[in-house]
Amino acid sequence: MGGLLISVAMAACNGPAETQAAVATPATAAPQPAPVRREGNLIVVPEGSPLRERLQVAEIALQPLQTRLSAPATIEAEPEKLVRITPPVAGRLVRLHHQLGDAVKAGDALITMDSSEISSVRAEHAKSQAALLHARQEFDRQKLLFDAEIAARKDYEAAQQSLAAAGADARAASDHLSQLGAAVQEGSRGSYVVKSPISGRVVEMAGSQGGYWNDVNASVMTVADLRKVWLSASVSERDLAHVDVGQQAHIALAAYPDLQLQGRVQYVGELVDTATRSVKVRVAVDNPEGRLRPGMFARVGFDAPARQAVMVPAAALLQGQVSTRVFVDKGGWRFEPRDVQVGAQQDGQAEILSGLAAGERVVVNGGVLLQ
Repeated sequence: MGGLLISVAMAACNGPAETQAAVATPATAAPQPAPVRREGNLIVVPEGSPLRERLQVAEIALQPLQTRLSAPATIEAEPEKLVRITPPVAGRLVRLHHQLGDAVKAGDALITMDSSEISSVRAEHAKSQAALLHARQEFDRQKLLFDAEIAARKDYEAAQQSLAAAGADARAASDHLSQLGAAVQEGSRGSYVVKSPISGRVVEMAGSQGGYWNDVNASVMTVADLRKVWLSASVSERDLAHVDVGQQAHIALAAYPDLQLQGRVQYVGELVDTATRSVKVRVAVDNPEGRLRPGMFARVGFDAPARQAVMVPAAALLQGQVSTRVFVDKGGWRFEPRDVQVGAQQDGQAEILSGLAAGERVVVNGGVLLQ
């Protein structure tokens, strides 16, 4: 009995130790392959690598590419629709018939002036008309006497010459008034009314009612019709081949970022700015609401003709510090890193200018895992 108890106790002591030893000695795990390995310039994805399920490869091909040229621009009034109202004579501004922002029609009175120069011109005109009347009466009298053989021929011819000279003086005085845009008589002798040559709005005002205006080279006010404006763009000379009269233009304004406008090219400049190597291109833009104001900054885009280009998904491009690269599939899960030059981008696709050819296969998704 005592021997049996000793055997059982020894078995109890040995049993747990053997079990613990069995637990502490697990089976050795199989080694996992590296996700990639390098063979010279190639990146190899070995069999069993999880990257084989994550990389996507596609063949690249030539695709039509529609590019848009972009150029800085400013809004300008049409030259023939912007008039600076500059009185041709000095004088007092008796009345300003319209104020800033007022709409005017062609022929509307803008300014009434009182000018001593106009008074002098009208006086000269009246004097020339009186002289002409006297010369005509004297000629008629001499003609009657000459026809009746009472007056001498020399008196008749002298009257004829005097009439011609008086007529020339009268025409010169009338022309002077017409040049100034003044009527023969307008209220007081020095009164002068400046009228609007176009329909539009008063967009600038420099004079004040009752003040004296003596600078005949400065404008009292400016009238402009801004229902249609010009967009003046500076297009690089290298892009001129893609811009022509009648071409559609796409306009974005700094003042209205959400507003997209369309216009048509009306004029392509004849001269190249030697400082900027650009040419002025003018685009006509409808402006019925008057939101486009001269001086505003804008950018204008011109659609270039579609061309065939090597295109890859933009996701295939990997941007490095100094270059952009893709991974080219060389077969057998071998990939070549290759630097490329990128051009225009369109709808998630990027143009490849150099480094790839149509028909090659590239990694289009997961390429970053190969780096």
